[in-house]
Amino acid sequence: MDKKQLISRCGLWCGACRQYLVRKKNLLEERGFKRGCEGCWIRNKNCAMIKKGCAALRKNEIDFCFECEDLPCADLRKMDEIYISRYNISLVANLRRMKQIGLKKWIKEQEKLYKCPECGGEISMHDNECFDCGNKYNPNINNRVGG
Repeated sequence: MDKKQLISRCGLWCGACRQYLVRKKNLLEERGFKRGCEGCWIRNKNCAMIKKGCAALRKNEIDFCFECEDLPCADLRKMDEIYISRYNISLVANLRRMKQIGLKKWIKEQEKLYKCPECGGEISMHDNECFDCGNKYNPNINNRVGG
């Protein structure tokens, strides 16, 4: 799979998403999920919360919100506030970083950010837990990568 497909249009790294990790690691039943996710692009979700109000995303004129002249739009600001308050993640900052350094470098930063310092496994951004060893760790507070 092209790792670009693990970047949501609104600025999240799907590779650290709870829904993606439970499916990838076959933890659905153990974690009480009926199904997981393969990523926003694979499921063709296109940032469903934002896409409803965004003609550029609906018409596939842009791939990511950072390509829009109106960054951040009102819908993205609302989602950004939610992610900042719940998970200490700024979608807007992620999008600006993507635009600044490019998608390939941003992906590498995210993989490094969500790598468990104990075992090298994958940390869920939603649970602040390594889905490989169970280590509780919030990389968004403890270990900022990039700018």
